[in-house]
Amino acid sequence: MDQRLKVLSAGILSLIVTVGVARFAYTPLLPVMLQQTFLDTSGGGWLASFNYIGYLAGALAAAAVPNLRLKDQLYRLCLVLAVVTTLVMPLSENYLVWSILRLIAGFSAAGGLLLASALILNWLIRHGYRSELGVHFIGMGAGIAFCSVVVELFSALNLDWSQQWTGFALLALLLAVPAWRWMPRPDLSGMTTSGQQLVDQPPSRRFNWLLLAAYFCAGWGYVISATFIVDIVQRQPGLESSGNWVFLVLGLAAAPAVIVWDKVARRTGYVPALLLAYVAQLLGILMPALSPTLAGAMTGAVLFGASFIGAVGLVLTLAGRFYPTKPAKLMGRMTLSYGLAQIIAPAITGTLAERLGNYNLGLYIAAGVVALGAVLMALLWRLEQEEPALQRL
Repeated sequence: MDQRLKVLSAGILSLIVTVGVARFAYTPLLPVMLQQTFLDTSGGGWLASFNYIGYLAGALAAAAVPNLRLKDQLYRLCLVLAVVTTLVMPLSENYLVWSILRLIAGFSAAGGLLLASALILNWLIRHGYRSELGVHFIGMGAGIAFCSVVVELFSALNLDWSQQWTGFALLALLLAVPAWRWMPRPDLSGMTTSGQQLVDQPPSRRFNWLLLAAYFCAGWGYVISATFIVDIVQRQPGLESSGNWVFLVLGLAAAPAVIVWDKVARRTGYVPALLLAYVAQLLGILMPALSPTLAGAMTGAVLFGASFIGAVGLVLTLAGRFYPTKPAKLMGRMTLSYGLAQIIAPAITGTLAERLGNYNLGLYIAAGVVALGAVLMALLWRLEQEEPALQRL
C-alpha cells in the first residue's frame, strides 16, 4: 500500500476508534440505556459532560506534551484507552463507574481528533503533500455512520445494552490494530524531505482570541446534536424508530464533507469558508425544532453533519498551518475552547429536557450560540484583511 494512503488510513481508523466508538457509540446507545437501565435524560446529559471533561484533559495533555515523539506515544495510549473503556462499560451499572469510564473515553478521543491530526499534518507537510486534513476527517463521519449501523444490527439481533457495548469494544479492537501499525513514527528534524526549513507563522493575539471564542460557539452547537440527536428524533410522534437512521444520515453527510470544505477554502480562504460552515450548522441545529418531521430531521442531519465536521477540520488545518513545526500547539488551545463548551452544554440541555419534556429550548440556545460564533467569524474575516501573513495561508 502507498505510504500516504497508509498514513491517512491510520488517521481515519483512529478517528473511528477514539471518536466514533469511544465517543459516538454513546449517542445511539443512549435511548437503549434509558430504557434498560436506571439512567434518565439528565443523568445521560451529565455522562456526556464527563466525556467532554475527559476530552478537555486530553486536549490539555496534547498541548502540554513538548514534542512529536511523545505525542505519538500518547496517541497510541489513546487507542488502548478507547478499547478498554468501551469493554469495561457493560461490566457495571454504577453511575460513578460509568462517569469515570466516560471521562477516560473522552481523554482517548483527543488521540484521534487532535494527536492524529497533528501527526498526519506534520507528515504531509514534511513529505511535500497538500497540508489539508479532509481525507483524515472522513473517519469522524465514518465513525458516526459506523456506530449507527452497528446499533441497528445489534438491535436486530436482540442484544441488550451491555452486549452492545461489548460488541463495540471487539470491533474497536480490530480497527485499532492497523491504526497503530500504519501511523509512522514522527520525524523530528524540522525539515521537509526536500530540505526546506519548516517555519511557524503565528497569528496576532487578537486573531487568536477571536478564533478561540468562535470555536467555543461551534463546540456548543456541535455537542447538542451529537449527544442527543437520536433521542430528540425518537421523542417525536411517529419517529420513534427513526433516530438511528437520522444519525446514520448525519454520519454519511459528514464523511466526505471536509474534503469539500478543503476545496471551498482553496477558493474563498479559510475564514470565509468557516463562516459558511457556521451558518449551515445553525440551520442544521434548528431543523428538528422547527420541523418535527422525518424530512425536517433528515435535512437537519445533512446540514449539521456536513457543517460541524467542516468547522473542526478547517480550524485544525488552519492551526497546523500557523505552526507546522509543532501543529498541536494551537490545535490544543482550540480544542480546549471547543471542549469547554462540550462540558457545559450537555448538562444544561439534558436538565432542561428532563424538566420540559423536550429538547426545543436546548436547541434554540445552541442555535443562538452558533449564531454568535458566525458573527465572530465575520469579525475575523475583516481582521484577516489587515494581517498580510494570514492571507498567504
